[in-house]
Amino acid sequence: MSGDNVRLSYEERAKKHPSAVARRLLELMARKKTNLCASLDVRSTGELLRLAEVVGPYVAMVKTHVDIVDDFTYGGTVEPLEALARKHDFLIFEDRKFADIGSTVKAQYAGGVHRIARWADITNAHSVPGESIVKGLEEAARETTDAARGLIMLAELSSKGSLAVGEYTQKTVEIARKNKGFVFGFIAQNRMDEAGDEDWLVLTPGVGLDDKGDGLGQQYRTVDTVVQGGSDVIIVGRGLFAKDRDPQSEAKRYMHAGWQAYLNRIK
Repeated sequence: MSGDNVRLSYEERAKKHPSAVARRLLELMARKKTNLCASLDVRSTGELLRLAEVVGPYVAMVKTHVDIVDDFTYGGTVEPLEALARKHDFLIFEDRKFADIGSTVKAQYAGGVHRIARWADITNAHSVPGESIVKGLEEAARETTDAARGLIMLAELSSKGSLAVGEYTQKTVEIARKNKGFVFGFIAQNRMDEAGDEDWLVLTPGVGLDDKGDGLGQQYRTVDTVVQGGSDVIIVGRGLFAKDRDPQSEAKRYMHAGWQAYLNRIK
């Protein structure tokens, strides 16, 4: 684990972070005492909104995949989700994983039926196309809304056999380093290299208190392991609502586990 910031509290990091979105997220996590992101990868608007309502009080973020919502409409899906975000005080993270040239991702982010830049506080992108992908997304955000928007780069993945390792991961960090006003962190399994006073937020998927994997390449690690390793936000999906689990009780369980692991880390 590199950098001294990982030992600081969320409040201390918020005071000096260069990203408005990161500051908002850090302050929110401190206020709600949760570092849990609920990954609500479901196929219907009704299920998405039902789960967001149930887990909303216990999470810092709700992560969506709106392109798999079969009955998606802006008015019927996005606007009620925004209302729930205001009601329960969480950020919305659209897990779009942009991966094209700058001009294309600019259009994808701002337009189409989803119009992601209008409502998603955070989105993410691969670094495969190079730095132009960040420039395109940042332009779209600036031209679409006055609200603060932030980008997470995919530095490491939780799937078995992922190619996002080694030089690829390092090049991703270098792209982020050149765009600190918009990029504020990474999807990663470990803390990224930090120089000087850099403070990259790390969001980690593949976190489970019970499961080890899903048969399709997903690998799960424990809450304590990922938080002690430098993760700031634990991303949990099926652990909350799959296999007849009760989303509310599981959200509480992961919220408390994640927060205790964070408190242990900063002691």
